[in-house]
Order: sequence, then structure tokens, then C-alpha cells
Amino acid sequence: MVEPETATRLRVYVGERDQRQGEPLAHALVRAAQRHGLAGATVLRGIEGYGAHSRIHALHPFTLSADLPLLVEIIDRPERVEAFLPEVDRLVSEGLVTLDRVEVRYYRRRPAGPPARPAGREKPRRA
Repeated sequence: MVEPETATRLRVYVGERDQRQGEPLAHALVRAAQRHGLAGATVLRGIEGYGAHSRIHALHPFTLSADLPLLVEIIDRPERVEAFLPEVDRLVSEGLVTLDRVEVRYYRRRPAGPPARPAGREKPRRA
């Protein structure tokens, strides 16, 4: 049995159009997390939502551009997330930032080297 480890999940809710010094805010947060050596970051794109201004943001079939909700999620050890919070505060001028305790059961890293090939895409063998 694997012993669970307590970690902290940082969630930053922003909009697709939110920018920081000319780049998308979600991208700036991911790059900052990477520079700080955090375990990883994921950006999730919502299809509908609203925030503090109560304006609905949704993906409609005939809309060319939308300001869809984005969620940047980072999970790491509590002290590493706490050390990263000043950077989040610097980057995020409008949005929602939450922290919660999570239980990590597995954190498996792929060994260093070339990326694994997807299943079913093996190189043909030569005779």
C-alpha cells in the first residue's frame, strides 16, 4: 500500500482574454510555476461560467472569439505552494485564487530520455 501524502492545490480562476505584459495570464502562471520548480501545472478551459461581474462567458457555435473561463491548477508540497504565492499575487490583478489540502496517492514521473511512443505506433521492423 502507498502511504498518502498531504499536498496543497492552488487554483487560479481567470479569463481567456486576461493578459500579463502581452501574454495570456494562464500561460504566464504556468511559466512562472515552471521557473519556481513546482511539480506541474495544468490549464483547464471551461465551456461556460461567470465570475465576480456576473457576466456569463460561454462558447456559442457562431462566436469567433469568446472570453472563456480558464482554471490554472498546481499541486505541490504546502511549503512550495506557499513560496509561490507572492508570484501569483504579482501576476493576478483580477481573478479568484483558492488553496485547499489534497491527498496525493501517486506521483509517478516518466524516466528521463526521449518521450514514450503512443501505443500502436511502433516502428516497423526490418527483416
